[in-house]
Amino acid sequence: PKLVKGEVDIAAVPANMASVLYNNTEGAVKVLAINTLGVLYIVENGDSGVSSIADLKGRTLYASGKGASPEYALNYLLEENGLDPAADVTIQWLTAQEVTANMLSAEDGVCMLPVPAATALLMKDPGVRQALDLSAEWDAVSSTPLPMGCIVARREFVEEHPEAVDAFLDLYGDSI
Repeated sequence: PKLVKGEVDIAAVPANMASVLYNNTEGAVKVLAINTLGVLYIVENGDSGVSSIADLKGRTLYASGKGASPEYALNYLLEENGLDPAADVTIQWLTAQEVTANMLSAEDGVCMLPVPAATALLMKDPGVRQALDLSAEWDAVSSTPLPMGCIVARREFVEEHPEAVDAFLDLYGDSI
């Protein structure tokens, strides 16, 4: 809201939020840089046979990120691998904490989590393993990487202060 109201000039937001901001402001917000690529993983308790997206058919998948980039990425990957997200996989949308709790109590649980929640789960339970890197799965079906986060700015600010934006992006690049 502060970006749209002009109280903030530049912000880091999820990629899907950048799209929403662009459309809701009729282009008054623009993307300056992608700052986060795919950070999503399919994790399973034990080795229940998940080695491809197709292996999710008929499974229950605990996931976080409904209504955001994780949901859109998952649906795209399922569809590109011949699965109908509504019919072929039972997706239970939960918070990352709820996903972790379900995974720790399920013998053959499968979940989708972003970093750092996926890493924390892997560290907490040695019986849990990373089954799929969704960035690699995305790369297999798409010609572009999986963007998860970006830097956006008010178009008016970019046009009025191009030197400040360039300086910010240079410093931001140095920081990462």
